[in-house]
Amino acid sequence: MKQSQFESRHHDDWQVFAQQLKALERGKEKPQQVHEFASRYRHLCQHLALAEARGYSSLLVEQLQQLVMRGHQQLYRHRSPLGANLIRFVLGGFAQLVRREWRSLLTASLLFYGSLLLMGLLVYRFPDLVYSVVAPEQVQQMEAMYDRDAARLGRFGERDSGDDWVMFGYYIMNNISIAFQTFASGLLFGLGSLFFLLFNGLMIGAVAGHLTQIGSGPTFWSFVIGHGAFELTAITLAGAAGLKLGWALVAPGRWPRSEALRLAARQSVQLVAGAILLLLLAAFVEAYWSSMTTFGSHIKFAVGAALWLLLASYFALAGRSRYAPD
Repeated sequence: MKQSQFESRHHDDWQVFAQQLKALERGKEKPQQVHEFASRYRHLCQHLALAEARGYSSLLVEQLQQLVMRGHQQLYRHRSPLGANLIRFVLGGFAQLVRREWRSLLTASLLFYGSLLLMGLLVYRFPDLVYSVVAPEQVQQMEAMYDRDAARLGRFGERDSGDDWVMFGYYIMNNISIAFQTFASGLLFGLGSLFFLLFNGLMIGAVAGHLTQIGSGPTFWSFVIGHGAFELTAITLAGAAGLKLGWALVAPGRWPRSEALRLAARQSVQLVAGAILLLLLAAFVEAYWSSMTTFGSHIKFAVGAALWLLLASYFALAGRSRYAPD
């Protein structure tokens, strides 16, 4: 069946579903409408599966996906307590959302990791270049913090449990503020998110390249590799969410900009919520594991690699079942 025939046959059903969906979102649903809504939701899921299987346009598939996701939220809104919804989101919903938004995440990753790797290589090759990005005072602080001799003396292990708790709170506030800044600035037609992705990538790359070049690489990399899996991924997710907001304003499609922004915000806010969960994990690992000197660098690298692999496996596999298509 051609796409035009498919759309003309089911367009009215989609419009009725959209109207019922708006009523549910505004809290104006009637008891007898719930059963009708569930039935229409199942049909809509079938239409989405057909559209994807037949290779219809990405615009149609995305519109149906938006309706399906909004419908899913309303269908289960009153059936599950907050805790159950959070568990469902963590166990599979978050990973499914990331896979659906792979285009935004790929763009954010290229901007962030691309600038990080490029700046790191340039600074490693041309050491004085670090001062064009990082202030000399900050460079000295980084050198002192990751000095190999100081690390062997247990600088990172001098904190007691109270200090670890303070640093845990500091890491949470600092990292979440960076993520929110990267996300919210996407409202500037995506330019703000673009800037902060590049800025953070250049800063981290410059520091990494400089410390590696002066011989502090083992201390630096063994410290950051553990929490880096969660922290760097969270930054890219926040950037992807901001870019999605910006793209809705730049290219709203057939929707008015306000409606396109509202639809994009639903997925963007969920991406940021997932990013915050990752930042909580990153803060915990950084405060209680990364600073430890009890274990050697080889163990730190092994644990860090395992965390990166675990996170990648989660996003690739979680939420996949025969009843929950991506």
